[in-house]
Amino acid sequence: MMNLILFLIIGGVAGWLAGLIMKGRGFGVLANVGIGIVGSFVGGIVFRLLGLASQGAVGELVTATVGAVLLLFLVGKLKKG
Repeated sequence: MMNLILFLIIGGVAGWLAGLIMKGRGFGVLANVGIGIVGSFVGGIVFRLLGLASQGAVGELVTATVGAVLLLFLVGKLKKG
């Protein structure tokens, strides 16, 4: 249970950070938090494919933020096209 809560918090913070990084490409705080949670999965997959691993809460936050930025970028491209 505690792992799930930590996962949601890290995903939410990652989505918020991704919204700040991708200025003008965010979709509002709540949507960015949701994207951060999904982005944590994406980041984990991308990092595994690259042979990278995250350790600790900071590493997981970096992984989730990278995934959320990628997801915001892709969603922004799909929304325009």
